[in-house]
Amino acid sequence: MAVVRGPLDWDEFTAHYWDRRPVLIKAVRPAPFELPEVFAATALATRPPGPYRMPPTAQFAVGRFQQTEPARWFPRPEDGAFDGYRRRLDAELAAFSKETRYSLVVHAFHAFHAGQWERQRAFFDPLWERTGLPLSGAITTLFHGNYEHTPVGVHKDRFATFLFALEGHKRMRFWRERPWTEPVTTKLDYRPHLAASFTAEPEPGDLLYWPASYYHVGESVDGGAATSVNVGVPREAHRAVYDVDDLLLGRSRDAMVDPDVALVRLPAATAPLSAPEPPTDGALPEALEQTLRIFRDYRDPARMQELVAALSLGTLTASGLCPVPPPEPVRPLDDATTVRPRTRVLHQPVEGALLCAANGHVLRSPLTPQQLEPLLHRLAEQQPLTVGELLAAVPPAARPEARRLLEALESFRALTRDR
Repeated sequence: MAVVRGPLDWDEFTAHYWDRRPVLIKAVRPAPFELPEVFAATALATRPPGPYRMPPTAQFAVGRFQQTEPARWFPRPEDGAFDGYRRRLDAELAAFSKETRYSLVVHAFHAFHAGQWERQRAFFDPLWERTGLPLSGAITTLFHGNYEHTPVGVHKDRFATFLFALEGHKRMRFWRERPWTEPVTTKLDYRPHLAASFTAEPEPGDLLYWPASYYHVGESVDGGAATSVNVGVPREAHRAVYDVDDLLLGRSRDAMVDPDVALVRLPAATAPLSAPEPPTDGALPEALEQTLRIFRDYRDPARMQELVAALSLGTLTASGLCPVPPPEPVRPLDDATTVRPRTRVLHQPVEGALLCAANGHVLRSPLTPQQLEPLLHRLAEQQPLTVGELLAAVPPAARPEARRLLEALESFRALTRDR
């Protein structure tokens, strides 16, 4: 197992480890994840959407058993930090069961804290420059708990993984190839295969990387709780259906865990889904006719061009970290307000409109490229300017729409206003 000292050298990393072998990088600074923010994001991500519903991105297990109604055991803002959460949970689990080992897993984790997302994007941008952008999106998952081992047991992902150790002690165990011969994809009881494995024990502040080809499992070291965040980069088993889903259904936090969730964005069939007998005129049942009409709409070249452009702009400006944190509420901008650019703004003309994108968010504007490009050129100068100065570059008739665009860009966190 290779061990190197930080700082992280991306040239060395891609030359010797990327898609090749695991490496433990000690004391990586700066790291994108800070423990107080990670706790705040965890409390937000695990907040139930209703009194009888599970957060779609969270899983909680006691021992080896996934809990179907774990809302009372999720972190709360009043816990203050993971230490407070553990103290409350230890007492509540002791009253519930003899089993006090637990695991909390939060998927799509980078979508729950904007500052954390921005640092994560900045951290990985040098890697994308060397390896290319992950078009189907990198995933971010929080792991917390004192569980005996990863709830699914030994397994293999289609993702190369970067594990950021934040607190506690955790052991990762690896196999270069599948250690069993049975026709199963995961294994909970892997004691017969320990001799063929090797391990790494990252400490808080360390970064552990392993390629997608390695089988692995996480283990508790001393029975204490550990917290880590994993970033997975897709490297294997890509299926075209992933791209079709992204194109037609978009990317949401819910769909990162349950792909069927996004299907509700398609128009619902209103015709009966069964017919008493085949049509006598050779026509299709109305439910199938409705389905065909929906997909004929997707065949429209202008609509498909706009969908492709929007998805591409969103992925590029998000640096592959989709879904992104939601925008801030829109606030009015008057001419005297000074704004500063925070990130790049990309645009693409489509039929009858202009798509503008920043930080993974895409806006459809009626402005033309000729109207908007002078304003975007001023923003690209990276200088503080008043809104009035920016709008002066736009024809008078287009200024109301340009102002709305600036307000939207501020809500996307592409601009910040001076206080």
